[in-house]
Amino acid sequence: MVETSLNPFRIAQGQVRQACEALDLEPAVYEILKQPVRFLEVAIPVRMDDGSVRVFTGYRSQHNDAVGATKGGLRFHPKVTADEVRALSMWMTFKCAVLGLPFGGAKGGISCNPKELSEGELERLSRNYIHAISQLIGPEKDVPAPDVYTNPQIMAWMVDEFSRLREHNSFGLMTGKPLILGGSEGRGEATARGCVVTAAEAARRLGLELAGATVAVQGYGNAGSVAVRLIHQRGARVIAVSDSQGGIHRPEGIDPGILEEHKRRTASVRGLPGTREISNDELLTLPCDVLVPAALENQITGANAGRVKAKLVAEAANGPTTPEADEILHQKGVLVVPDILANAGGVTVSYFEWVQNLMSYYWTAEEVNQRLEQHMVKAFGAVWDLHREKNIKMRDAAFRVAVRRVADAMRVRGWLH
Repeated sequence: MVETSLNPFRIAQGQVRQACEALDLEPAVYEILKQPVRFLEVAIPVRMDDGSVRVFTGYRSQHNDAVGATKGGLRFHPKVTADEVRALSMWMTFKCAVLGLPFGGAKGGISCNPKELSEGELERLSRNYIHAISQLIGPEKDVPAPDVYTNPQIMAWMVDEFSRLREHNSFGLMTGKPLILGGSEGRGEATARGCVVTAAEAARRLGLELAGATVAVQGYGNAGSVAVRLIHQRGARVIAVSDSQGGIHRPEGIDPGILEEHKRRTASVRGLPGTREISNDELLTLPCDVLVPAALENQITGANAGRVKAKLVAEAANGPTTPEADEILHQKGVLVVPDILANAGGVTVSYFEWVQNLMSYYWTAEEVNQRLEQHMVKAFGAVWDLHREKNIKMRDAAFRVAVRRVADAMRVRGWLH
């Protein structure tokens, strides 16, 4: 079976249209939500270490701010495209809405390969990007955060550049910052922790406890590596892990500590003693109880969804399952906890960080993790209840909950007439 389209922006628009029609909302809701309210493309000149000047393309998409300031990550990746950034900003709107956060959605990206850049080049790229988009962002306007191949250090450079432009410290501009610059305890683990919480809630409702369950994790980056450790702590057996270079499989289970050290030494999960090397595609179709896609978009497609053997898919990545694959999994009886719910732990703790910055009062890691679990469990319950009540996919239920909340905000603000 061949996918009709893997364009993430078209996929996102289809999901929003479907939710609007199911909720019988006025046509203006979809017309407003089908595209970002603002989209900026910038050319970023950077002085390279060899003295040459290279121009990078950057984007910032602000999808909808009916509920509050826009919020969303910033990724550095060679395959960043305008449509990808637009789609991700749309998904952020609904991710914030399904969690009940006072944010709209945004996303940013720079088309580059950060692995080929020196630290100095990365810093100059980061600062010049912020300089280029500075008029669009701010603690009350748009609050960026880390995403693929960005980290707290990059956020620190960006906050510093923005603060220089504004001539005062503006730590509330960014989330995912180092603790010394107003970062939040628990932020680094938040995406994975939220995913594991929702996976546990879903598993419990399926009569499948995580303790003793077998788990495969695709992607060993910021979210995937932490998910491996946290899900192991709950008693699950992680049998397969992959990164951009390939995957490994050990039916008896993989020790997270040994894997983390091996990755640190070799820069890959491949070659871990006692494991069998597998491809990313093979990992997605291994016999297991829980599958956690934690890499990039469009990994589970119409071509491989029929071979997925997991009972539960918890989407730590954004858009890892195409619409065609989603339908195939649904027909097979596989429960999918969708990205806008499963990986919303990151933006939830980003919200906590933003609140702490505004108050200049900071919580402990225990307080952050407790608040995160409360938010995730409550949001999961609302989506689950609609899923059961209407006998619809979890993704459809999540979008309906989220679109309804955004539409209500637009309506009371007078945007729909």
